[in-house]
Amino acid sequence: MRQTFINNLILLAMKDKDIYLLTGDLGFPFILEFSKKFPGRFLNCGIAEQNMMGVAAGLALAGKKPYVFSFVPFVIFRCLEQIRNDVCYQNLNVKIIGAGSGITYGTHGSSHYGIEDVSVLKAFPNLVILSPADQIEMKNLILQSYKTKQPTYIRFEKNAKESFHKTDDKIILGKPSILRNGKDGLIITTGSSLETGIKTVKKLSESKYNLKLISLHTLKPINKTSLIKELNDIKYIFTIEDHKIVGGLYSSIAEILIENNLRNITLKAFGIKDKYEAIIGNQEYLRKYYKIDSNSIYKEIMNIYKKNGI
Repeated sequence: MRQTFINNLILLAMKDKDIYLLTGDLGFPFILEFSKKFPGRFLNCGIAEQNMMGVAAGLALAGKKPYVFSFVPFVIFRCLEQIRNDVCYQNLNVKIIGAGSGITYGTHGSSHYGIEDVSVLKAFPNLVILSPADQIEMKNLILQSYKTKQPTYIRFEKNAKESFHKTDDKIILGKPSILRNGKDGLIITTGSSLETGIKTVKKLSESKYNLKLISLHTLKPINKTSLIKELNDIKYIFTIEDHKIVGGLYSSIAEILIENNLRNITLKAFGIKDKYEAIIGNQEYLRKYYKIDSNSIYKEIMNIYKKNGI
């Protein structure tokens, strides 16, 4: 995912001399690719992320198009005041790139999780929030968001290598992507949880349940009209996210259902509960711990169907 991001940013920068890349003392090989090609447009701001976001705002005010890259805890939580006051309040064309969304960096401990970022940032006006699930979504969202002048946050997990979309799938910023149709229920995922959703849908199909699967890569703004069209005859909706349930994907879907008076629907959330856990482990281990792995989700959905005589 990181390589897909930088490859497409380099392509854009070759055509647009106003693109800059800022980072906070990160020297990954993929970042060096950009710095070697455009040394005058690469700024290593050091371990001073708040200042880095301020520099990005200044560049945007000067007509430049800065991309700010770091890990989610550093580029979001450390810079929250600057994102709010310098970037969003002034509605500046700053693209914030957060690597390691969800529990990607689980072995580093909870301080390195990216599981509250959507909750916090959804409250900021003007900010677009994107959560691509694979390289194809990433490529399309990078290229499409470049054409906008709004502040944009793109979050992704560092390890995602597999592509779940076909290369010719239409990925449209703002609109949900439909990966599978079905009438026995709907699973909505965002970001890296798409892989879990695909595995869960497969397990359910083996038990004769045919569920629709949606990748909601745009978390703000959500095209509510497009999403509601996909809810026809759907009685059960399940959301899956590597994020806190509070303020995340589930909260957004619940708001849409209530606002549109869609009350005869069972909505079940699979995400991280509203508590801090002193637990460390790799992503696979933590998904099982938090019961957001495909096996745990499959069992819970089957229990819901059996309780309702389905």
